[in-house]
Amino acid sequence: MMNEPPIDEITEKAGNKYVLSIIAAKRAKEIETTRRGELATADKKSISLALDEIQANNVVPSDIEE
Repeated sequence: MMNEPPIDEITEKAGNKYVLSIIAAKRAKEIETTRRGELATADKKSISLALDEIQANNVVPSDIEE
């Protein structure tokens, strides 16, 4: 179960859970391809990093390519 960041807060920023899941998945895939070595020693997985970025407003729906 995910406790941090709160899913309800992030959902509000994305608009709805469907959009959030797409944004998070695409950003996590970008993170995996660009920071593969860094992820090997990180405590968090790419999806958690993506959700953290969305919560911090570093990633918004318009930033992700279709």
